[in-house]
Amino acid sequence: MQPQKPHKIDLSAEYPCPCRRHGQLKPITLTEAFGCDRCQQIFVVQENGYALEQLSSHYPYKKVWRWTGRQWSMVHPSLARGYLPALMVIILLGLAFLLLITILQSILSSDVAFRIIAALVIVMLVLMLWTAYRQ
Repeated sequence: MQPQKPHKIDLSAEYPCPCRRHGQLKPITLTEAFGCDRCQQIFVVQENGYALEQLSSHYPYKKVWRWTGRQWSMVHPSLARGYLPALMVIILLGLAFLLLITILQSILSSDVAFRIIAALVIVMLVLMLWTAYRQ
């Protein structure tokens, strides 16, 4: 079954709530937003009137829906956004493993302090990238 083409959202019309709580979305005066009369959520119209985004959500990713003319269709976030933290953790663990192997191989050599400092710098860089991504 092919997804239906999204319709432009009419700012003066009422729609069913996309949260599946049998509420009605009613336009909020002088804004490009809707409010649900049942779940009290606020939704903002995005993407030139073709998408509806939930404003107050505890969900880590923004929930976005498109109107198909009969029902709401959820727009799923791209895979790159969801897999970036996992990829960074895998890279961090791989670097830590390689560093551990090199430290264990040359435990008697004099450059162990340099390797430990290099490992800490790499870990700090990865953590800085991760925290920058999270914000």
